[in-house]
Amino acid sequence: MIILGIGGVLGDAAAAILKDGELAAAVEESKLLRRRMHWGGRDPLPERAIAMCLELAGARPEQVDAVAVARPVPEKDFYLRLRAQFPASRITLVEHHLAHAASAYFASPFDEATVLTLDRGGDFRCGSRWAGHGASMTIEQEHYSPDSLCDVYSRVTELLGFEANVDEHKVQWLSVHGDERFRDLFLEILKADEAGLHVDRAFFSTERPHSGGFGHRFYAALGLEDGAPIPEALRAPIAAGVQQAAETAVMRLAGHGRNLCLAGGLGFNALLVSALENRSGFENVFVQPVAGNAGTAIGAALETWHHLFRQEKRVRLDTLSLGPSYSAAETKQVLENCKLNFHYLLTTEELIAAAVAQLNDHRIVAWMHGRMEFGARALGNRSILASPLDPYSTENLNTFIKHREPVRKFAASVPVELAGQYFEVGPNARYLATVGRVRPEYAEKFAAAILAGDLVRVHTVDARENPLYWKLLHAAGESTGLPVLYNTSFNLFGEPLVSDPRDAVRSFYSSGIDAMFVGNFFLQK
Repeated sequence: MIILGIGGVLGDAAAAILKDGELAAAVEESKLLRRRMHWGGRDPLPERAIAMCLELAGARPEQVDAVAVARPVPEKDFYLRLRAQFPASRITLVEHHLAHAASAYFASPFDEATVLTLDRGGDFRCGSRWAGHGASMTIEQEHYSPDSLCDVYSRVTELLGFEANVDEHKVQWLSVHGDERFRDLFLEILKADEAGLHVDRAFFSTERPHSGGFGHRFYAALGLEDGAPIPEALRAPIAAGVQQAAETAVMRLAGHGRNLCLAGGLGFNALLVSALENRSGFENVFVQPVAGNAGTAIGAALETWHHLFRQEKRVRLDTLSLGPSYSAAETKQVLENCKLNFHYLLTTEELIAAAVAQLNDHRIVAWMHGRMEFGARALGNRSILASPLDPYSTENLNTFIKHREPVRKFAASVPVELAGQYFEVGPNARYLATVGRVRPEYAEKFAAAILAGDLVRVHTVDARENPLYWKLLHAAGESTGLPVLYNTSFNLFGEPLVSDPRDAVRSFYSSGIDAMFVGNFFLQK
């Protein structure tokens, strides 16, 4: 049985394929187009992602049993185009928050769980809570616009001078440098309990379409004149206030239980996930690592698998390495076509030794191997790496290569079995979906990656999931005594993760990266 899932068609479009009860492929359209998708774009059908998923699954369109599309979708033309590609398939629409919930619960390791979804809006809803049991879910609660926690967070994003619906992660990382002075203000705006969420509109002005639309009452609570620019000294405290209130509100909405699953755009907030792991009262927390609209492609497929086809077998999310990979012949053709000098390393041992030598020489290394990751986070297949022993790693990675704000730090990758020696971290570190704390004795060594205090982004690497990257980390440890590498996504500023060798070459020669390994091919400047 083959089920094609399509999600995020009005923005962040993606496709996924479930084949005989296994997740065979998942790819975002933006990575293949090499540009960000825009909400409500002209061509919402992710044709490239669909074609890529079919190729990776070894399937033809006429073999697809069902096409599951997560709402919202455009009007009739979209359906007609889909029907023209898949004339023999059953086509089903899956409600937006149901697709989010399915992507989290059905892919989780739990047989029962509370399932919470939160985003800015989809199908007129901005959140939901479900009870998951076995192969089914029951709706318990729905949240409707304008009572949207994510909308308030986006308004703060705009208030602080960032782009709403794009830069919320910048507010998150800025928040760690703030304090608690505005926490109660935002809790007054976000009135939440197990019964639901109510946003107090008295803090907003319908006459102010900019700066988040905040009104006189809000500015007065900040101690500012109505509509005044936000002073630099208040930026981090405001970010901290909305972050802290959001964490409290989500815990209230989730209620109590043993297992919690989370999806929707707010699931990208790693500080929130860490708070849920450590302070929510739930024993276990699983966040869908591709929590946004792209992840609904998986959710729509899983919901159809269980509901439409009545399948009891659960499909666990064992890896995010679900995109394309490229053979040595394909890579060599690109390198030769670009007239580049390269070395081909014959064995894995040579490859790892060469990479460790570059890292020990304090060089920044691009590392492209295996199948492209699904989602925005690089997990060792499309990564830029640096040694934590490099005193200039922060400046080189963030300022000269990624062109990012200093508050946005890279992750520390570590073998999962050694992670506890250096960090305190939860299970969602497997997909870089949470934050951890560095142990005091290693705070100085990892100073360049610390967000604030002892907070650090940690990526735990399992030998079964990514054996090559795991071997590289161990080899680095054998060489330096520290089996940890700094990891950030391999892409140019404002672009999606690199997909194919040509993307890698362009990004390598358009940035300050020193060396690149694409499969067993080694290039350096």
